[in-house]
Amino acid sequence: MASSTSQAIAEWAPPGDGQPPPEPPGWGERIYLWWAEFSLQTKLLAIATLVVSLLMTGVTFFVLNGIQRDAGMNDTRYARDLGLLLSGNVTELVAQGRDRELATVAEQFWRSRSLRYIFFADPDGLIYLGIPISASPVSGDNDLQLNHRLELPAELPSRPENALIRQHLTPQGQLTDVFVPLVWKGDYLGTLALGVNPNDTALASAALTRQVTIAVFISIWVLVILGAVFNALTITQPVKELLRGVRAIASGNFEARIALPMGGELGELLNGFNAMASQLEAYDAANIEELTAAQVKQQSLIATMADGALLLDEVGQIVLANPTARRIFRWEGRNLEGQELLNELPEIIANELHDPLQSLLRNIGESNDLRCSLEEPSRTLRIVLQSVRDQSGETLKGIAITVQDLTREVELNAAQSRFISNVSHELRTPLFNIKSYVETLHDLGDQLSEEEKKEFLGIANSETDRLARLVNDVLDLSRLESGRTVQFEPMDLRPAIEQTLRNYRLNADDKQIHIELNTDDELPTILGNWDLLLQVLDNLVGNGLKFSRAGGSLMVRAYTWPDSCKMSPIESSKSAPHCEFFSPLPKLRVEVADTGHGINQDDQQHIFDRFYRVENAVHTEAGTGLGLSIVRGIIEKHGGQIRMASEVELGTTFWFDLPLEQTDADELIVQSVRTTRQQEQGLEL
Repeated sequence: MASSTSQAIAEWAPPGDGQPPPEPPGWGERIYLWWAEFSLQTKLLAIATLVVSLLMTGVTFFVLNGIQRDAGMNDTRYARDLGLLLSGNVTELVAQGRDRELATVAEQFWRSRSLRYIFFADPDGLIYLGIPISASPVSGDNDLQLNHRLELPAELPSRPENALIRQHLTPQGQLTDVFVPLVWKGDYLGTLALGVNPNDTALASAALTRQVTIAVFISIWVLVILGAVFNALTITQPVKELLRGVRAIASGNFEARIALPMGGELGELLNGFNAMASQLEAYDAANIEELTAAQVKQQSLIATMADGALLLDEVGQIVLANPTARRIFRWEGRNLEGQELLNELPEIIANELHDPLQSLLRNIGESNDLRCSLEEPSRTLRIVLQSVRDQSGETLKGIAITVQDLTREVELNAAQSRFISNVSHELRTPLFNIKSYVETLHDLGDQLSEEEKKEFLGIANSETDRLARLVNDVLDLSRLESGRTVQFEPMDLRPAIEQTLRNYRLNADDKQIHIELNTDDELPTILGNWDLLLQVLDNLVGNGLKFSRAGGSLMVRAYTWPDSCKMSPIESSKSAPHCEFFSPLPKLRVEVADTGHGINQDDQQHIFDRFYRVENAVHTEAGTGLGLSIVRGIIEKHGGQIRMASEVELGTTFWFDLPLEQTDADELIVQSVRTTRQQEQGLEL
C-alpha cells in the first residue's frame, strides 16, 4: 500500500526543477500530429478524394434543389391555370348574382379537380360561398352566408390579370393557394380563392428523379472510394519506388533502377526514369574520366611551367605550389598545403609581399605586381598576385601567384649595356687616335719631317687595322649569335691545323717559340665548317703565341676521344654488335697548349666573356677581348663545348671536341641550340 501510494505521488509530483508538468496537447495539435504521420502520396490522395466528394455533394445538392424547384413551379403553374379557368367560367355568374348556378359550377369544378377548397369573397373580402365550408341561413330563402373574411393585398384588385399564388405546408401535405380577382367589365366583383393539392404525376416524377439522383450520387461515392483504393494499390507503390529512385540519383547513385512491371503512363514514366538513370551513369563515367584527364593535364601544365605558380585560399594559406616555385624558394620536400605563405617565404620577400597580399585578401584591388631582390645567390624575382573570384565576381575564392626569375634577364640587360659600352669605348679609342694623327698631318704637314709623317701614317694605319679587327670580331660574334644555321660537310682537320701553324711560323720564330704538331698522319674525317674551324684555330694559336714567353713552346694535338666503345658479345638474337651502355660516340679532340703566363682562377671564370682581356691584369698585349667569345660560339655551333686548364706561370691548355663524319647534322643543330640555352641559363652540361 505504501509503495503504490509513493508511486502515485511520484507520478503526480512536479518535475525536479520545480516546473509544472507539460499540458497534454489539444485536439488541434493532435489532429496536426496525426496528419503529419502520413506520407505525401497519402495526403494528396486524401485531399483529392475529399475534393471529389465535396464536388459531387455540391452537384447532387444542386440537382435535387433544381428538381424541387421545378416541381414547385409545376404545381404553381397548374394551380394558376385552374384559378384562371374557374374565374373565366364564373365571373359572369358573379356579376349577374346567380348564386345557385355559381354554387353548382363551383361544386362540379371542385369534384372534378384535385382541390382542397373553393372560396368566393366580395369586394370587402367577406366570403359568401365556400366549398366544403358550411354556412348558416340568414334569410327565408335559405341562402347560405359565410362569416369569414379574406385578408388580401391591397394591390390585388388593380392587377386582375395576375393571380396571387402562395404555397404552405398543412398537416395533410403541401397546399397551393390561388387568389384570382373577379373583374367584369371593369368592375371589381370580389376574389376567387382556390386550394390546390399537389399534382400526383409531378410528385411521382419528382420522387423518381430524387431516387435516381441519390442512387447516382451513392454510385459516384462508391466509385470514388474504389478509385482511391485502386490508386493506393496501383499508383502509390510505383510513386514510392520512383521517389526512392530519385533520392538515390540525388545522392549520386546512378546505378539505381526501378523494376516494376507496369503499363500505361506509369510504365512509360518508370521506363523513362531507368533510361535517364542509364544516361546519367554513362555521362557520369565519361565526365569523371574527362575531369580526371583535365586534372592530369592541368597538373602537368602547372608542374612544367617555367615560372613559379602558387595558389592560395581566401585566407592566404597555400593550396598548391608547382616544382618551379619550390625550387625558387628552396621548398623541395616540404609539405606546404595549409601553411601561411608569408611564414614560408624569406623574410625580405615576406616583408615586401605583406601589404599587397593583405590588400587582395581584404578585397582591395584585383592584382598587384612587384619586384624583389634576393642575395646568396643574387636573384631578381617578379611576383604577380591575381585575385580569383566566383562567377558573380563578388566572393573571393583565392589568390593566384606567379613568380618569374628575372635574374638572367637582368644579367643579359646588364651584359648588353656593358657590350654597347665596351664596343663604344673600343671603337672610340682607335678613331680618336686616327683622327688625332690625321688632323696633325693635315694642320702641320709642312712643319713635319718625312720620318714624322711616316710615323704618323704608320700609327694611323695600325689603328685602322685595329678598328677593322674590332669590327670584324663584332660582326663574327653577331653572326654566331643570330641563330643562323651553319652548313656542315665532311672535312679533314689536319690541313687546317697545318695552314694555321704556317701562318704563325714567322711570328713564332721572331719570339723564339717552338711550335709542335702532335697528330696521326691520317685523322678521321669530321663533320664541320672549314672557315669557322680555321677561325677557331687561328684565335687559339694566335693567343698562345701572344701570351707565351720567348723560348717557350706551343703544341697542337688532335686525337680520337674516347678512342673505343665497349661492345657486348654477339648473341644469336642480335644481328650486329652494340654498345653495352649508352656511351657517346667517339669524337675528334683538339688541344692547344702553351707555356705562357697562365690565367688565375678569378680570370678563368670570365675568360670567355665579351671584351674581357686578361692582359689588363698581367700584361699589356693588344686585343679586342672578343676572340675567345667567338671561339666558344663556333664550337657550340658544332655541338661541343670549349674547356680550359691553366696555372699561373706554367701555361694554359684549351681543348674541344668535334663530331665525326657519321654524326647526324640535324642532331648537331639541336645539340647546339640546347648548349646555347644552357649557357644562357648558367647551367653546366
